[in-house]
Amino acid sequence: MQETIVVKCGGNAAVDPAAVCEDVAALTRRRRPVVLVHGGSADIERLAGRLGVASRRLVAPDGVSARHTDQEMLEVVHLALVGLAKPRLLTALSAAGVSAVGLSGLDGGLLRARRKSAHRAVVNGRTVVVRDDHSGRITEVNAALLNALLSLGHTPVVSPPAVAEDGRPVNTDADRAAAAVAGGLAADTLVLLTGAPGVLEDPADESSVLPVCTVPRSGPPPFVGGGMGLKLVAAREALQLGVGRVLIADGRRREPVLAALRGEGTEIVLGGPSLSAAATTASGASR
Repeated sequence: MQETIVVKCGGNAAVDPAAVCEDVAALTRRRRPVVLVHGGSADIERLAGRLGVASRRLVAPDGVSARHTDQEMLEVVHLALVGLAKPRLLTALSAAGVSAVGLSGLDGGLLRARRKSAHRAVVNGRTVVVRDDHSGRITEVNAALLNALLSLGHTPVVSPPAVAEDGRPVNTDADRAAAAVAGGLAADTLVLLTGAPGVLEDPADESSVLPVCTVPRSGPPPFVGGGMGLKLVAAREALQLGVGRVLIADGRRREPVLAALRGEGTEIVLGGPSLSAAATTASGASR
């Protein structure tokens, strides 16, 4: 099988799903296997607002933020991803001639996770423990299911939620889900698309894209603002799982995936000292 590519899109509202799907179609025409993993924070926020469900973020002591998923928000996440974001991608892929199969982590036990019993979060300067969050960390990917679909010429389109050990759904970050999928497939490349040209040294200057960003093997990532922290955590996890390379690139432009593969963005590498913890990124909000 040729080079396997996992692409994560969605999340930031500025990311163009149609352009992503055109690139996926171009890759599949070249017989390059692609798995598309998606989030949908913009859809989640809009639907939560329509339903009157409060949207909150949890900021960990290391500065990385994630969605607070109580029971109501878990239902919103599922509805938004499976009912809004995924059909949009499937429709665009079909129009581009791609045989796409939509899956959530619940289908066929595709994504299995360990439920988090508690979260440490910083609220008003104090570290507190949050226990009503229905989220988890992926522990297993049904790679056989994905490989079977790929071998038949289909393009899997994957989203959270995942299945916890108690058999119930849990939310999981889409960037980290993409990293787990890429690791499970031993993918050659993981492309994380965002609403910035890559990792920015100066959040106010989009020309300050770092061609390479080194992340420490443990501890907080070098950039944590605007959702980039979770992307860098996901990138590290993918590399530790054996993925060949991880790219963070601009999802707002034409040919976002092809441009990333040509080197237009930031490649993430492991090891070495962290970059300045004071620096942040301009965008890249994940699901």
